[in-house]
Amino acid sequence: MTLWKNSWKNLWIAIVILSLLIAGCSPLAPQSESSGEATGDDLGSEMTPVTLGVGFIPNVQFGTFYVGIEKGFYAEEGIDLALDYGFENDYLALVAADEFQFMIGSGDQVVIGRARGLPVQYVMNWYTQYPVVVFAKIEAGITEPTDLAGKTIGLPGPFGANYVAFRGILEAADLSESDVTMESIGFTQAAAISEDTVDAAVDYGVNGPVVLAQEGIETVQIKLDKYLSIPANGLVTNETTIAENPELVQKMVRAALKSAQYTLDNPDEAFEIALKYVPEAADNVEANRAVFDAVLDFWTPQGDYKMGETRLAEWESAAEFMQRIGLVDTLVPADELFTVDFIE
Repeated sequence: MTLWKNSWKNLWIAIVILSLLIAGCSPLAPQSESSGEATGDDLGSEMTPVTLGVGFIPNVQFGTFYVGIEKGFYAEEGIDLALDYGFENDYLALVAADEFQFMIGSGDQVVIGRARGLPVQYVMNWYTQYPVVVFAKIEAGITEPTDLAGKTIGLPGPFGANYVAFRGILEAADLSESDVTMESIGFTQAAAISEDTVDAAVDYGVNGPVVLAQEGIETVQIKLDKYLSIPANGLVTNETTIAENPELVQKMVRAALKSAQYTLDNPDEAFEIALKYVPEAADNVEANRAVFDAVLDFWTPQGDYKMGETRLAEWESAAEFMQRIGLVDTLVPADELFTVDFIE
């Protein structure tokens, strides 16, 4: 399994270097979503175009941003927001180079970026729980991390949030990769569990487990948050934007938080808005509504946290963990990874 780890580290470095070279001449082309209820003309102010790098394809899981565009929350801040769909590694390099000013990224990826010298910083939490789980059929008897010993676990590969969560859950049971059999199954986790080709799989909690629930297959999920706290997906920018245009960062954060709160307060309306921006979801409304309902919990503040907030202890935990499992070579100072200055 050491080969997996070293190969991934080398691949990540190559991707970042290549992306930085590409970023200087040809940034990704944004797929723009038009603003809804409020426009620059309505507000009588000059609009600032902003491209936000999000996930790979349009999905109801980006519902808070569709709501913010449709309801005019970004336009109220003078922001003409466009969403660009692609890969987190690409966006990390583009934001670091100031080709894009904002992206959605997970805390572990910010740690990796800072360890490679990329001047990125996390400014607002969006997903309040780490979204990846290890899941299995109920009859598999896998309910705790210790139950994974000797089992075959399916995951896309030794990279990204799936791998980070998997390593964290193994560590909670004092297990290593050699204590399980890892199968690289791409993004076929639901099918692999359904067909019993693996004992358990690693996937986003609102994906594989929800798909199987729609098929009448009940699963048990092991969540990373019970054992290790790592800041999940949130708004990431760069040091240049924070230093030279803090007002823009504040406006982006304010609009994003307002959009998230409106979504939580008005889930039915928010889902209908999401269908406008992801029209293909209308082909299977029931399944997409199940995904949307599941993700609402991940946007809900936990405990005594304010919406958008992360804390130093989480970042210290994340930085130490990423070094411990070998995804970074140095311990990144936790206070360099994030700021809460823009959380009102």
